[in-house]
Amino acid sequence: MVDGEWHTDEEMLEHDESGEFERAETSFRDWIRGSRKRPDEVVTDGPEPASGRYHLYVSYACPWAHRALTVRALLGLEDDISVSVVDPVRYDQGWEFDASKPGSTEDHLFGSDYLREVYREADSDYTGRVTVPVLWDTEEDTIVNNESEEIIRMFATAFSEYDNGVDLYPEGDRGEIDDVIDDVYPRINNGVYRAGFAESQDAYDDAVRDLFDALEEYDARLSEQRFLVGDSLTLADVCMFTTLYRFDEVYHNHFKCNYRQITDYDALWGYLRELCQLPGVEATCDMWHVKQHYYRSHGDINPKRRVPIGPDPDFFAPHARDDLPGDLPDVLAA
Repeated sequence: MVDGEWHTDEEMLEHDESGEFERAETSFRDWIRGSRKRPDEVVTDGPEPASGRYHLYVSYACPWAHRALTVRALLGLEDDISVSVVDPVRYDQGWEFDASKPGSTEDHLFGSDYLREVYREADSDYTGRVTVPVLWDTEEDTIVNNESEEIIRMFATAFSEYDNGVDLYPEGDRGEIDDVIDDVYPRINNGVYRAGFAESQDAYDDAVRDLFDALEEYDARLSEQRFLVGDSLTLADVCMFTTLYRFDEVYHNHFKCNYRQITDYDALWGYLRELCQLPGVEATCDMWHVKQHYYRSHGDINPKRRVPIGPDPDFFAPHARDDLPGDLPDVLAA
């Protein structure tokens, strides 16, 4: 959108002089009171973390929105933070609401046809990309935040009065959690997009090398420990999870990240299966939405918009990671 008027998403994709994809910054960056931005920075103003006050706009297809859904599920906040789900396929009119599609819903707050109308409710002159996730404050009638990493930090640190006691940002490990998230983002989370949207061979080659170097490193780490940081499940695992979940079915083929599949890595593949099988997480995973979105929305990459049938990895096969160092909280180990 530019000054509240709609323009196609393709017009707003940016690349540097070498042809490397550059992700645009998100625009709404407010914080809920009591959130911990970084290990030693607690938000002392802003809206209260009240049950029923906030509404989350997501796509099951989007790995960034999937982060927010996963943290919401792991913390047991499903009854405290309501959700609207867009249609998985995004054409030139942007994210659309179509409750006739499996898993999709109407816009429960405004009855909008398109997500851009929600952005316009928050700012009639909004300029920027219209993305998910979006965290909406129903008391202030505006968007709090549309940056996934900040939304999951808010859920994990500000809602202790309502969550199930799971601590995804434990004291003592916070610095390392932040370091891992900061490392995984450019090389893996955004690395697949850097490969898929590269406009030169050199940019693509650099992205793919960075990506698979990182996957090798984390496969080695996870061969010796159950989770990425310390002895427990953390936000770092959630940030890794949503990219790994999409990898073999989408990024390997669609974005040409085809050096190896996640199923080729003993540790990463077992780790991904364990995360998929955690209580509440399966309900956040919808591979039909994922594949419909990528293969049908990106006509410049997949002009025929054919959606592959396979490879259909079995995310619910036994993972055999229980004996590795690291434990789950009782509410997730049940």
